[in-house]
Amino acid sequence: MENRRYRTDRFDWTLTLLLFLFFLISCVAIYSAQGSAQYDRNFLIMQVFWYVVGAAIILVSILFDTYQYKRLSWYLYCFGLLLLVALIVAPESIAPVRNGAKSWFIIKKIGQIQPSEFVKPFLILALSRVIIRHQELYQEKALKWDFLLLLKLGVTTAVPLGLIMLQPDLGTGLVILAILTGMILVSGISWKIILPIYSAGTSLGALILYLVINKPELLEKYLKVKSYQFLRIYAWIDPVNNESGAGFHLMKSLSAIGSGVLTGKGFGKREVYIPEGHTDFIFSVIGEEYGFVGGSILIGLYFMLIYHLIRTALDTNDPFNTYVCTGIISMITFHVFQNIGMTIQVLPITGIPLPFISYGGSSLMGNMFAMGLIYSIRYHHRNYMFATDKSLGT
Repeated sequence: MENRRYRTDRFDWTLTLLLFLFFLISCVAIYSAQGSAQYDRNFLIMQVFWYVVGAAIILVSILFDTYQYKRLSWYLYCFGLLLLVALIVAPESIAPVRNGAKSWFIIKKIGQIQPSEFVKPFLILALSRVIIRHQELYQEKALKWDFLLLLKLGVTTAVPLGLIMLQPDLGTGLVILAILTGMILVSGISWKIILPIYSAGTSLGALILYLVINKPELLEKYLKVKSYQFLRIYAWIDPVNNESGAGFHLMKSLSAIGSGVLTGKGFGKREVYIPEGHTDFIFSVIGEEYGFVGGSILIGLYFMLIYHLIRTALDTNDPFNTYVCTGIISMITFHVFQNIGMTIQVLPITGIPLPFISYGGSSLMGNMFAMGLIYSIRYHHRNYMFATDKSLGT
């Protein structure tokens, strides 16, 4: 009886409550969005199914502890790469090109499976293992060892990133870069290295944006970039003059969220038609029906989730767990800010889902596996409080 109570106390009930609230919000929003969608499928039933699958993934994830995840990290990483390679070489009968991208496997009676969604948590485990192993081998602090660690992290990330960009999938590629950025910041690499690199990257991004807006012919001439690839930038900056094309989704999103004003129009009382409202633009549906108050509550829940993940990173006594938490925090935070930002014209449209809310089995399963890692950390980390380095694994 006492042992059962001890296990219950170690279970992460706070995270469970947050995920349950996300589940309720997702179901309500998807049910409303699918009422005016151009599809005849019941996305609500499928979302409930994927949440059940996600819950099973979490339960299985808890069975593995930190030591086992360290040992499995490279196997999962290689499995993810294998999925990405298989996607590229697969015939279009099982991996069709949709909207110019070859990003999904089609499985009969199940739907679409997007391998890149699973690669993200696999990459987080691999990067965490790289950092831990490097710190064990090079305990003396020196710039040359920091450069070496940066190179290791870069190569580990470049392989899946390159395969994802071959699809091409810019949104997921940006998430991969966000994960890498967050983990570099906490890896112990000297700011003498980080600051110049990030400054150069920011400057390069600003220069490219300037050229896209003012000198696109230079990019077309020297980098062989096609003009149509600039449409999302033009639509983001001036959606009114691009409403008939790339700016259509953004104008509809702004109209929906703006018309929701303070408290929204109420459940099922939407008036603005939003294509793909159950997926990437589900926040627009929430903004129209529940207004500023509803959107703020959802954003508040995300802040609570991120705060809980930060607390988990600080509470654990294993550096590997800390790095895993950091990668998951970077992934979730980027997803939330990018998705909501693109619906209100703060950021360009990249087509990435809103975590735990947007419809999508692959996205939800990938995120639930990431949450399973958090559950495992919370459940097992106390066992290692007085453990030796050998018991923690390397």
